[in-house]
Amino acid sequence: MSPSAFSPLIATAQSQHFAAPLALRSGASLADYQLRFETYGTLNPARSNAVLVCHALNASHHVAGRYADQPDEVGWWDTMVGPGKPLDTNRFFVIGVNNLGSCFGSTGPMHTNPASGHPWGADFPVVTVEDWVNAQARLLDALGIDTLAAVMGGSLGGMQALSWTLQHPERVRHALVIASAPNLTAENIAFNEVARRAIVTDPDFHGGHFYRHGVVPKRGLRIARMVGHITYLSDDVMNEKFGRELRHGLDLRYTTQDIEFQIESYLRHQGDKFAEYFDANTYLLITRALDYFDPARDFGGDLTAALAAAQAKFLLVSFSTDWRFSPARSRELVRALVRGRHPVSYAEIDAPHGHDAFLLEDLRYLNVVRATFEGITT
Repeated sequence: MSPSAFSPLIATAQSQHFAAPLALRSGASLADYQLRFETYGTLNPARSNAVLVCHALNASHHVAGRYADQPDEVGWWDTMVGPGKPLDTNRFFVIGVNNLGSCFGSTGPMHTNPASGHPWGADFPVVTVEDWVNAQARLLDALGIDTLAAVMGGSLGGMQALSWTLQHPERVRHALVIASAPNLTAENIAFNEVARRAIVTDPDFHGGHFYRHGVVPKRGLRIARMVGHITYLSDDVMNEKFGRELRHGLDLRYTTQDIEFQIESYLRHQGDKFAEYFDANTYLLITRALDYFDPARDFGGDLTAALAAAQAKFLLVSFSTDWRFSPARSRELVRALVRGRHPVSYAEIDAPHGHDAFLLEDLRYLNVVRATFEGITT
């Protein structure tokens, strides 16, 4: 059965243009930009049932459903969003937005810089989680939505959901922060830097202006994806799926460059696929936004003080084998919220899948989210 058989929603991508400059956290600004987005379900007359879904590093506005002319292009969180699903589009009006700087329709490095007439490339301004949230708020204004019933996201999307409760606390009633953290550890920043160096040292990168040369730094993108993909999986999953299985049966080929093990073949496949559709400059921008996110920084490292402005009710979910965004980081957030007397629920799911678990169909996890949305009045 094809993936489209599980997706009754027909998705339609839309774009919203913004002429007014958006002030960025770096001190720069961006004018004449567009945001690509999709909506699912129906906005009720009170405009009180809207849920914003924030995407992670390599995802997009295509959260759920399928396109009529591309039935196999199923949304990245189709297990979560749709009729009768945990985030039920029979009750809620769901919005997925592609972030600025991405490569899936919103203005980013691949688009033309009006000042030069060439693609932005490396000249595209650095964007942060906070900038994305402010851009999303402008889109909600354009859609006539003052208050969100909920904002939710996993991984980097969870950081955006958290940031929403701090930047626009009066506009968020519930926040679902899944497989996320209040900031990156040094190890996480290190992984991001290795991936970025793989890209910028690719001879085809040309200082970020490779578009003008008609090339793509695919070698760097492949390595970046391979490094990242390792961190999304648990050791248990890799051992169960691949173990030490050789690609050519029982025979060793005694080579240092060709593929010997199935795990190598898998990683190269993932890298090759990623390099065909993802933009190198976008990868640099988004991983740097991950690095920068740290709401406690402006409060001397005091996370409880940083969260004081929040007015939302929180659900936090973590997964036992997620070592990229470990349960300890979610518990850190929970403790800070409890100290600040914010309403918070927490679920720690014992799952073998690593960081990718937040994208998978684990009934315990999905039922926790379902119960949260069933408790939200619209």
